[in-house]
Amino acid sequence: MGWLFQWGQLPLVLGVLAACALGLWLPLHLPLGPFNWDTVLYLDGGQRVLDGQIPSVDFFAPVGPLGYWLFAGGLALFPSPQPVLLAQWMLFAVTLPPLLPTLLRVRPALGWALLLPFLFFQLVPLNVEQYGLFPSFDGYGFYNRHVAQFLYVLVTVLLFERRAGLIVFAVAWCCTALFLLKITGFVTAGLICLLAFAAGRISLRAALVSAAIFAAVLAGLELTTALVSHYIGDIISLVKLNEGGLASRLLQAASLHFGTFGSGCALLLGLAIIEHPAARTSLSNLLRRRDQASLSAFFDQPIVWLGVLLACGIFFESQNTGDQAFIFLWPLLLRIFETPAARRLPILILIGAVALPPFVGIAHRLSRALVGQMQYVDLDRPQLKILGQVDQRPELLDRAREGLDILRGNKSLYEAYAGVGLLPFYSLYADIDFQMTWLLATDDAVSAIKAFEAREGVRFETIMALNFVNPYPYLLDRHATRRIPIGADPTRAVPNPDADTIEAVRNTDLILYPTCPVTLANMRLREIYQAGLANHREVKLSACWIGYVRTPHQLRP
Repeated sequence: MGWLFQWGQLPLVLGVLAACALGLWLPLHLPLGPFNWDTVLYLDGGQRVLDGQIPSVDFFAPVGPLGYWLFAGGLALFPSPQPVLLAQWMLFAVTLPPLLPTLLRVRPALGWALLLPFLFFQLVPLNVEQYGLFPSFDGYGFYNRHVAQFLYVLVTVLLFERRAGLIVFAVAWCCTALFLLKITGFVTAGLICLLAFAAGRISLRAALVSAAIFAAVLAGLELTTALVSHYIGDIISLVKLNEGGLASRLLQAASLHFGTFGSGCALLLGLAIIEHPAARTSLSNLLRRRDQASLSAFFDQPIVWLGVLLACGIFFESQNTGDQAFIFLWPLLLRIFETPAARRLPILILIGAVALPPFVGIAHRLSRALVGQMQYVDLDRPQLKILGQVDQRPELLDRAREGLDILRGNKSLYEAYAGVGLLPFYSLYADIDFQMTWLLATDDAVSAIKAFEAREGVRFETIMALNFVNPYPYLLDRHATRRIPIGADPTRAVPNPDADTIEAVRNTDLILYPTCPVTLANMRLREIYQAGLANHREVKLSACWIGYVRTPHQLRP
């Protein structure tokens, strides 16, 4: 047992990876949760990558390309991976390389204390926030969870690694990955790295070499694909579309995560009281000597690290709607636990108050989802492929079937709401009823498209949807329209189309417009791309779908 405690981390990691590979190989089902259609962003992006498209170059994406590349690799490797699990577990491929060397170097107790929470958070596809009433998993917020998990790795390396070569590798690796995941995660990581540099944990040479490696990777991507310049252009467009008051977002984030952030601020105050003499001495030395050693000693104090990480965390959370918030505080809490201040009972209690809310909340939701799933039934819709690998309570599935029938014959209510710029209720897209109904309507669209093609003797090679997501190229093995955004939220993620985008829409064989239900967002998308619909004729594919079809002589029989 002593050998297992000292060296068992690597076997555990290998066992977890083997279990993940098996889980992705099997056609597993997960309980359908709120905002589940966010998963289709990865399905759409991954399918586009496999079809030869380059993120940001060939399609507008709300985040960086790394997630779509990883998801595409999963689609190529596994025959029927559950998409939520694939989007969650695929990050092991890029988080473990910088993390494992550090975990295997530190003393065993610390290594286990760092590894086990990391594995828990990365294995479980759940956010700290909860939007659904029924036990389920979160098919949204993946890129935010990915950033939180990568920041966990970065903070671990910066606090516990001393080998210069591995620090260079880890910093360059993490910053490159975060840049290619989500730009706000990269900015957050940059602030943390600046603190580590000031604290003397990254030497000037290591910082310069890491920056050079990062720049070389981006230069290589730019020279071979032109991805970086297009990606930066997408970021600028998103910033313009999402201009708003940062102060209100910070307050909202602090309120939403008060359990962790408030406890973190209390811990900060407690450390300030207990460590006040040492902090005053450190500051006095810095002001008197003004040398590198005094500067590093001042910034390397746990209280300084905690203040900066809390500020970084609340900044990152102000840009998000769901993730595993503040889990990257865990490595710092372990460091504080080893300081003399942690011998005081109030500090120990506050450390637990910071660490436990994310863990307990996610563990509670995980247990509910696993137990609740025993009574759930599968969504039996083979045409949905892996998108249909979900289950839910039988009464919710029956309700969705009946609700879709009602929507087919009674559209006026939703049209009335959309006509005045409203949703029928504010949290429509978070509602599991809506997500299940949307899946059934998607299956209906696939059947309607196949029936139309058989009846007319045509084949639609390119398919676009005037909807938030577009799973149809994947479901029908076709091509997706280039140049348009994936995750098409017209309020914050759809820039005004340029001439190339309109031309791509004009050359699309089939453009789908959903009417079960009609929503303001879909109406707005139709207005945005109206110029591209000019050479399409409108057909009624089914009671829930209108199709805009290119004129017959332009379609391949």
